[in-house]
Amino acid sequence: MSINAPSPNRWAVLALATLAQTGGCFLVQGLGALGPALQEAFGLDAAQVGLTMSAAQTTPVVGLLVAGALLDRFSERLIVGLGAAMVGVTLLAAAQAESYGGILFWLAVASVGYCTVQPGGGKVVAAWFPPDTRGLAMGIRQAGLPLGAALAALILPVAAARHGWRAAFDLGAVAALATGLLFALLYRPPPAPLPDRKRARGLWRERFEELAPRLPRIVFPGVTLVSVQFAITVYLPLDLRDRFAIPVETGVKLLFLAQFAGALARILLAAWSDRSSRGRFFPLAMSMGAIVLGIAAYIAAPGAPVWVVASIAAWLGFFGFGWYGPWIALVSEAAPRGAIGFMIGLAMAINQIFVVLAPPAFGALRDATGTYAWGWSILALAVTAVLVAQSRPTST
Repeated sequence: MSINAPSPNRWAVLALATLAQTGGCFLVQGLGALGPALQEAFGLDAAQVGLTMSAAQTTPVVGLLVAGALLDRFSERLIVGLGAAMVGVTLLAAAQAESYGGILFWLAVASVGYCTVQPGGGKVVAAWFPPDTRGLAMGIRQAGLPLGAALAALILPVAAARHGWRAAFDLGAVAALATGLLFALLYRPPPAPLPDRKRARGLWRERFEELAPRLPRIVFPGVTLVSVQFAITVYLPLDLRDRFAIPVETGVKLLFLAQFAGALARILLAAWSDRSSRGRFFPLAMSMGAIVLGIAAYIAAPGAPVWVVASIAAWLGFFGFGWYGPWIALVSEAAPRGAIGFMIGLAMAINQIFVVLAPPAFGALRDATGTYAWGWSILALAVTAVLVAQSRPTST
C-alpha cells in the first residue's frame, strides 16, 4: 500500500518491527553459534548440526505463504503476536527435550510461529513507507535478523558453557515472547485506509502474467544467496575449527563479526537501492559478485593470520547477509496493491526450501569429503551462474 503523506510515526513503527524481528530470530538464527555445544552434548555429525537449522525452518516452506495470505486479511499485531507466543512456548518445551530427536521436533513446531515474523514485518514496512524510503526501511527492519543472530553468537555460547544448552534455549524463548508481545501491544496500522480486498485480489490475478517474467530475477538470486547465508550461519565456527585450527570460542566471535557486518550492510545496501540509477537489482548483482570473490579468498585462507580470516569473514558477512535488504525491497515492489503480504510470503517460501535443504546438504558433503571446501566451491559456482544468467539490463 502506498502512502501519499508519510506519517512521522513510521520510524517508531519501524523500530518496533525491527525489535520483533531481532527477538523472534534470536535463537532460530543463533543455532549456528550453538552448533558446537549441541554437537558435544549429543555427539552430532556435521549433517545433523545442519538438520537443527532445517527443523527450525521447515514449516515456513508452506507457512510463509499462509502467513502472507493471512496478513492480507487480518491485523499484523494479531498474526505476529500469536506467532511470537508460539515460538516462545515451544522453545521452552525444546529446552526440556531429552534427545536430539526431541529438539528437532520442538524446533519444527516453533517454526510454525516463526514464519509469521518475516512477512509480518515486511508488510508493516510496505504499509508505512513510500517507495523513495522503502528500501532503507526494509533494510533496517531486515537488519534485525543478522543483528539477532550476532547477539546470539555473543550470548548463547556463553550461556551454554556456563549453564548448559537448555539455558540458551530458555533465553531464546524469553526474547521471542518479550519482543513479539511488545509488538502486539503497541503496533497500530497506518492512518491511510486499506484498499478494498476483493478488488485487490482481482487485481493480483489480472497482473500475474505481468509479474511472471520478473520472478526469475527475484527467485534465482534469492535461493542461491540464502544458501550462502545459512552456510555461513551454521558452519562458520565449525569450519574455522576444522580447516583453520581456530578455537571454537574465536570462531564464534568471527561469526558475530560476520553477522554484525551483515546487519549494517542490510541498511546500507538497501539505502543504495533507493538511490541507484540502475535500479534495485544492481546492488544485488554487486553483492553477488562480492560474495564469489569472498568465498574464493576464504577457501584459500587456511594458514593466514587470524586478522586476515576476520577480514574475510566480515566481507562475507557484509555481502552474504546484506543482499537481503535490496532483495526484499525488490520483492515488495513487485507485488500488486493489496497482495504485498502474499507476494512477500511467496518469495520467502521459495527461499525457505533452500534454507531447509542447504545446511544438511552442506554438512553431508563435508562428512563425505572430509572438508567444507567443496561446499563453498559449489556455492560460489551457483552464485556465479545466476549472476551471469541475470546480468541483462533491467528497469525493475
